[in-house]
Amino acid sequence: MGKKNLSIMIYTAIDNFYLTEEQLHNTPSSKDGIDHDTETTLRVYGCDLIQESGILLRLPQAVMATAQVLFHRFYCKKSFARFNVKRVAASSVWLASKLEENPRKARHVLLVFHRMECRREQLPIEHIDPFSKKYSELKNDLNRTERHLLKEMGFICHVEHPHKFICNYLATLETQELSQEAWNLANDSLRTTLCVRFKSEVIACGVVYAAARRFQVPLPENPPWWKAFDAEKHQIDEICRVLAHLYCRPKAHYISVCKDGETFASSRLWDSKSESVPKQPPSEASTNGNATSIHVPLEDKSVETIDSRGAVPLVSDKPKDSKADDDSKSLTVGEEAVDKSASNSKSCLKTEASGERIRDPERERDRYRERDREKSRDRDRGRESDRDREREENDRSRDRIKDKGHRSKSGNSEKSRHHHSSRDREHHGSYPSSREKDRHRHHQYN
Repeated sequence: MGKKNLSIMIYTAIDNFYLTEEQLHNTPSSKDGIDHDTETTLRVYGCDLIQESGILLRLPQAVMATAQVLFHRFYCKKSFARFNVKRVAASSVWLASKLEENPRKARHVLLVFHRMECRREQLPIEHIDPFSKKYSELKNDLNRTERHLLKEMGFICHVEHPHKFICNYLATLETQELSQEAWNLANDSLRTTLCVRFKSEVIACGVVYAAARRFQVPLPENPPWWKAFDAEKHQIDEICRVLAHLYCRPKAHYISVCKDGETFASSRLWDSKSESVPKQPPSEASTNGNATSIHVPLEDKSVETIDSRGAVPLVSDKPKDSKADDDSKSLTVGEEAVDKSASNSKSCLKTEASGERIRDPERERDRYRERDREKSRDRDRGRESDRDREREENDRSRDRIKDKGHRSKSGNSEKSRHHHSSRDREHHGSYPSSREKDRHRHHQYN
């Protein structure tokens, strides 16, 4: 009894993420002031990113389908104004690849989404350095968004797709010619909110009905065939209406509604161009005597004149007096040359300082690369030392074996010599010598 209740509880916990029509109209995005049409466009745009990235990452269709379902479920609880659609799409693909046992590295996911964004927004494609600050920030944000996904799902990420029911239903209805069209409609249904409104069995019935209507294939209606698969006619009509509305929509494009406008390719904090000193075009210098004035635009649309000596006078809209012009004209040519040389030296110092700022990240990269090379060299040295030790041990073991063999041979030779000497003694002792024989003969004759 306890096992039965536990199985029922697990099944209801897995299969409970379905929303009503009223809940879909009162989403967190609508509470933040985003209209229904914009929200639908962003949902379709995010699913397009997931589908295209899955093809580039060579993932199976099951991974892309799971990622799209997770994407829709997340934005049923969170707003598009607080979470960027591109980041959530990337995290959904990364999480779904691990759920469907086809994992991909975070570096590959980030590179694919960065390239897609550059192509879609017609930006120059730049390589992301794995040791750069931009890459580390993107990877941390990918991990952070994945944790948000798991938290909102309650770590229950079970997804059931309608694809597995389509083949069974068509085999039962004996209409196998509709399999490809029904399969395509099931893939397109993932771009809509049908996956969070109806069960996968009902969606399978809806796409089979839509495919049969398109190719004018008759299906049994007395009794209705959908009754055998636990579906209702109004549910099938709603699925067909949503699919028809999807095909009537124009191609989805990105709409910036998120408060945090940073994305993969364009970012205020991560863009390397924003860190460098912006180059200003050379402005015309009005030389009235020694005063070479450079006009700098300010926020209050007033003009500020910067003296070549570095002094900044007060801003004033009043015209200058004629006396000041006369005084400036009366200055000598030598003072003008001194002022120009001082301004040139200051500009050179500024350019050198900006060049040092730009070269700092390059120096850091060189340091990281040198450290990696030193580590690899140390590893090679350690491996060589280990090999030398193994060779020495092998040589010592061989010498020991040779010594043992030599000792065993010498011991055997000594034993053989001792054995032969003992045999000779026994031989001489057993047989009488010639003198004894002569004595014996002499005694006999006597």
